[in-house]
Amino acid sequence: MTLSIPVVWADEHRLHDPTSGVWVGVPVPNDEVPARAEVIRETLEAAGAPVVPAAAHDNTTLLAVHDPGLVEFLRLAWERWSASEVPGQSGQRDVVGYLFPTPGFLSGEEAHPPASPAAATGARCYDTMTPVAEGTWAAARAAVDAALTAADLVAGGAQAAYACCRPPGHHVTRSAYGGSCYLNNSAVAAERLREAGYARVTVLDLDAHHGNGAQAIFRGSDDVLTASVHVDPGAGWFPHFVGFADENGPTNLNVPLPPGADDGAWLTGVDALAVAAQAHLADALVVALGVDAAEEDPNAPLRVTADGFRRAGRRLAELDLPTVFVQEGGYVLETIGELVLATLDGFEEGRA
Repeated sequence: MTLSIPVVWADEHRLHDPTSGVWVGVPVPNDEVPARAEVIRETLEAAGAPVVPAAAHDNTTLLAVHDPGLVEFLRLAWERWSASEVPGQSGQRDVVGYLFPTPGFLSGEEAHPPASPAAATGARCYDTMTPVAEGTWAAARAAVDAALTAADLVAGGAQAAYACCRPPGHHVTRSAYGGSCYLNNSAVAAERLREAGYARVTVLDLDAHHGNGAQAIFRGSDDVLTASVHVDPGAGWFPHFVGFADENGPTNLNVPLPPGADDGAWLTGVDALAVAAQAHLADALVVALGVDAAEEDPNAPLRVTADGFRRAGRRLAELDLPTVFVQEGGYVLETIGELVLATLDGFEEGRA
């Protein structure tokens, strides 16, 4: 079967290539690397998928989901860092925060703008694992254009489109970034669909980690349902503080899974998300497509197979909704392309 879903692509993703992050105080290699997107494109193109260049868009939709201060910070972060004394003092080329103005630290005092860019980073980035390199802004902004272009294709009549976004984005809230994410591509795609006239949109997150960004951005919005199946943060997994079932409400559904959950448990979770989309009366769907729930991916303890992803694609197709797929996690270069292909193949099989 030839894959016909268009793949939206931006060459600028290659510009984002930080040297390392910091995990529990230890420098660690960056596994969110340019080769991730290259492998996905090669696999999907070999399966027959047409490749569509991402079109440039203005910031209107981006600023509908993100605080202008976050966008401005990311746009200038590396430039300001490089012009300061911090790289020379620390030996750190990339932008990494070290102080985080938590409510407990401020104790009710109003935060003043810090002079050091290292301190300013802590006000926008909530972890130390998400460095900003020289080309990060250009890559993240191009990923937004890819998501917007995919949404435009669907709004223009395509049954589905796939945005090969890198860096990913589903952990970004309205005003803060982290989790190897900088701008929330999936949330931007959902907002674009709303602008195109889709009254009720569901953001369905299949990444192994909770889609905390969309949950935060659309919390309380009656026309956007956010739904996520992910490894239980209560078992010690990112994002640790959110992603629990007790956060569920009329427009949000979390389905946390225990470590070791296999195809059966995961697909039951996907089914719960699909049922919620139907109950929401969604007329368009955004799928935050992480494939790090795969059994060989060390970034999560789930055990989903390629067949599980294919079956999930078929289940999503049964919703019979205009669908935008947006790439999120998945870090094993030997399998990431085939897992994305399995999902999209399953979706097209379900639509046939």
